[in-house]
Amino acid sequence: MPKFLKHVLSLLCTESNFRLSKSHLCVNGSFQNLQFLRFCTAATAVNPKNGGNFCEKKFGAITRKAQATLFEYLSQTRGLQFFAAENMSKNSPEFLDRLLKRVGIDDSDDDDDVGHSLARFLRYHPINEFEPFFESIGLEPSEYAYFLPRNLVFLCDDQLLLQNYHVLFNYGIAHNRIGKIYKEATEVFRYGDGILQSKLNSFQNLGLRQSLVSKIIASSSYLLRGDVSGEFIEFIETLKIARIEYDWLEEHILEGDSYNWKRMLEVMCLLGELGFNGEKLGEVITNHPDLLLGRSGRFTFCLFGFLLKFGSTHSDIRMVFLQFPYVSVLNFINNLHQCYKFLVEIRMPNQDIGRIFRSYPLLLGSSELKKVSSLQTQLNCGVGRLRQMVKDDPRVLKKWVLRRKVDRLQEPNRIVKARMMKIKFLSSLGFVEQSKEMEGALKLFRGKGEELQERFDCLVNIGLSREDVIAVLKVTPQIINQSKGVIERKIGFFVKDSGHSLADLVNHPKLLIYTTERVKLRLLMYKWLKDEEAVNPKLALETLLGCSEELFVKNYVNSHPRGPEFWECLKKTIYSMCTKKEPV
Repeated sequence: MPKFLKHVLSLLCTESNFRLSKSHLCVNGSFQNLQFLRFCTAATAVNPKNGGNFCEKKFGAITRKAQATLFEYLSQTRGLQFFAAENMSKNSPEFLDRLLKRVGIDDSDDDDDVGHSLARFLRYHPINEFEPFFESIGLEPSEYAYFLPRNLVFLCDDQLLLQNYHVLFNYGIAHNRIGKIYKEATEVFRYGDGILQSKLNSFQNLGLRQSLVSKIIASSSYLLRGDVSGEFIEFIETLKIARIEYDWLEEHILEGDSYNWKRMLEVMCLLGELGFNGEKLGEVITNHPDLLLGRSGRFTFCLFGFLLKFGSTHSDIRMVFLQFPYVSVLNFINNLHQCYKFLVEIRMPNQDIGRIFRSYPLLLGSSELKKVSSLQTQLNCGVGRLRQMVKDDPRVLKKWVLRRKVDRLQEPNRIVKARMMKIKFLSSLGFVEQSKEMEGALKLFRGKGEELQERFDCLVNIGLSREDVIAVLKVTPQIINQSKGVIERKIGFFVKDSGHSLADLVNHPKLLIYTTERVKLRLLMYKWLKDEEAVNPKLALETLLGCSEELFVKNYVNSHPRGPEFWECLKKTIYSMCTKKEPV
């Protein structure tokens, strides 16, 4: 196995939950739930909980007055810096909502009363300042509850927290992004004087602009632990070799996402093993940023795994990345997965699935296919024909994508000919072409035109008139769906063995749709019961044959003491003589 394949497999085992199988062409792990996980912060958006309604009025007079009063308290009474006090008062709506409830203020109070009441409350009831602080930097109450100090309520008593908070804010990191850093790397806020600033400067020493460093730190706060990560430094050096500008990285990196720089470095090394080096590597990545940045390259590993699963070679995978379409890697993978499910659903053999995926990966990854059931309806064909069309030319899948009109397929000549023969036969029975009755008859009368004609002639040759046969078939079309031999055997028993006339058959045509065994068993049992004078001798045939076996035994067999014994004996004899059961 080539070195790069072994490398991919080892990465997939640890990163993407892939499981290789010799017997099944399937992929496990990523495809059902592949989606971007974004970190969401409160920021300035208001999302009151626990029944609160004050902060729903974001620009309401009461809220503005309460914010102003809280700002004045934090900045003047508590002595917090202006920007910290302002951020805490404006960006902690849930804390403010709880505070107003404690004071007993509602929306009927006057604006001035709100300010006076809140100021008086704060004068005698100090608040836990860590709560609005943590909320203002982007943490939810459920997230910051764990971080609340046990013995402190005033922020000024934790100078290291405030000092490092000021460093991050002054460096250019937004208030509502600092909470993510606190949650993921709390120890950063215990650094002594100058340490955090020194770590930030060490990133700039690599040649990165301050604006880029702030985005990197906001998204990857773990980099602030210890010295600058060796994998990060190597990643930056690889970007230089690939001629990828830092401006490109700053443009595409998202502060709300988290990045694994080690895995992204592995992605670039993996592409390098495919032959993408220097500017060629940079071209591939800059044309498709999510190859590198989509979940820190995890989607790219998933794509590698999917292609390897179907036997793609080194050159096959290289060609995919050379000609990669302008769709997201996630959508490309999802399309591949849906195409695989599509091929399985139309019962495509595994070998053909592998061949199609190896030969047309770009086509499959670019095509968001319709569902099989939808295609069957639109094309007016079955699964077998779909499968054959894909086998003959897999490029037909491009025509079956979502939001694209699909024209109905023309029926093959043999099908058209068979339909015309059937219509000709039904027309001879009196059905009018292109009528609803004709369409209904085409569905009810099963078989080819010549087969139906043969069965019709069989009924006429037995002794029924043409008119009687037509009348019988219009009432009970299932009769002619049986083979000629079955029809002859049933009528032979009914007339010769049971002593009934053809007229009885015309009056009770449903008798021919029951199995020969059923008719024999019930008519012979009824004959025995009549001889024993245990039943009404003039019961209608449909009454005897149409009811269920349970009801027949209850109403007739059990009417004679020896009836059940004779019934079982008769049943055993008749079914043992039968070599083939006929459908009811």
